Amino acid sequence: MIDVLLTHSNHLPYDRKQLRKMTPYPPLATLYAAGLLRENGFSVAVFDTTLHKPETGFRKAVQLHQPKIVAIYEDDFNFITKMCLTRMRELAWRMTTIARRSGARVVVHGSDATDHAAEYLQHGCDYVLDGEAERSLLELVRSLKSGADLSHLRGVRQLAAASTAPVSKPRFTKPSHDAASLPVPARELIDLSPYRKAWKSAHGYFSLNLIASRGCPFRCNWCAKPIFGDTYQLRPAREVAHEMRLLRDTYGADHLWFADDIFALNRRWTQEFAAAVEELGCPVPFKIQARADLLTPETVRALKRAGCAEIWMGVESGSQKILDAMEKGLLVEHVIAARQNLKREDIVACYFLQLGYPGEKWQDLQKTIALVRETRPDDIGVSFSYPLPNTRFHARVREQLGKKQNWSDSEDLCVMFKGTYTDQFYRAVRDALHAEVDTWNTASTTVTKLTELKKLWDEIEALETVSRNHDATQLPDSSSSAAGEVDFVFPHSRLVQLETSATATRELND
Repeated sequence: MIDVLLTHSNHLPYDRKQLRKMTPYPPLATLYAAGLLRENGFSVAVFDTTLHKPETGFRKAVQLHQPKIVAIYEDDFNFITKMCLTRMRELAWRMTTIARRSGARVVVHGSDATDHAAEYLQHGCDYVLDGEAERSLLELVRSLKSGADLSHLRGVRQLAAASTAPVSKPRFTKPSHDAASLPVPARELIDLSPYRKAWKSAHGYFSLNLIASRGCPFRCNWCAKPIFGDTYQLRPAREVAHEMRLLRDTYGADHLWFADDIFALNRRWTQEFAAAVEELGCPVPFKIQARADLLTPETVRALKRAGCAEIWMGVESGSQKILDAMEKGLLVEHVIAARQNLKREDIVACYFLQLGYPGEKWQDLQKTIALVRETRPDDIGVSFSYPLPNTRFHARVREQLGKKQNWSDSEDLCVMFKGTYTDQFYRAVRDALHAEVDTWNTASTTVTKLTELKKLWDEIEALETVSRNHDATQLPDSSSSAAGEVDFVFPHSRLVQLETSATATRELND
């Protein structure tokens, strides 16, 4: 019998898109929580749902370990978890039922549980943890084991007697602890061999994940932050370099994925990080997510020294009007300059693009297409605008949402509010964009491929007029008509590097 069995609800085969990509990573936040509990004297085990049959495997784990407490602790550093997909929610509820039948108390933590605590509690969970929760879990487990009163615990929700509404002390509004004080994730509690096999079979190398920071201080109005809010915490650069060496030498990683929401936010830290990696002799090829306006020549050179091989940028749109509506705090020129800086250092440059944001018209989509063609990223990821709870974007379109308010998996690409165009049209644009980028990265592009690509764009031209939704959601301040819009002109003569003007960045670098 053990004190706590930790698990999560992200089962890779439940997500069609992620199964095709086959880039699975261990549940980092789950392993952080397990490491903290173990460091404080509790007996723990982890059932990793990612690559194992979730219900059968979880039931066997419960029978084997006979836990007093089951913690369904989602990975806060996995973007799939942040999307609050219904297949994950339903699996969490089924695992709750299995755990409760064994007599265990059930604790749940994650973005979706934070946003829908009442539903989780009504489906049998005993407690839902809000926000950044490793310390909250530790305090709850300690109290449950000692039989102490739980009323003093903050960020812990439970149902009041004879009530269907959850009650709790207010959640933490600031980080409950310094991220640097946590032990490294307890990776030894799970079997990494299935991950290694999956990566080697699909890609020829083995990649593992880690983080250098938590949270993001920027406030894009579509971005949900139920765990870290607007806080931002950096680990010491040398500590991160040590963990890189650990993953390479102990676990055999050939490649690393920094799962940070935003990397290289602090210029000085980035320089310290590069120096630490060089001093410890532990450069491992890695990829990150970063904002285009942070990728100055100096920062890009430091990242290259540290081993950075690939950077994904949240470009979202080639239309400045749409970027401003998103409150992104980014200029199209930042993207153009960042692409040049990355190309100069031979770092793979990739764009996240978002289609269907309210107010996005044909002219705006054309600007996105033109930006992609002009700057030629090495890869792109295309998604549709997705209103998550407690965002300003969600509040704007909430009254238009029907019964379906979450995607079932990450390929459930649909616009759940009144978009400018139909889903079919946006999918056609997505497919054509991917096809065009693929032609640039293919050693020999045949005439047939180019003919097929032209056909895709011709079909989009034909679809555009018949795919419009006449009652589409508009921007609150949208007053310009299509006829009055000015065509976008790329600033070929001034592809200069722009320093970020974001206040948050200046403050963090001081």
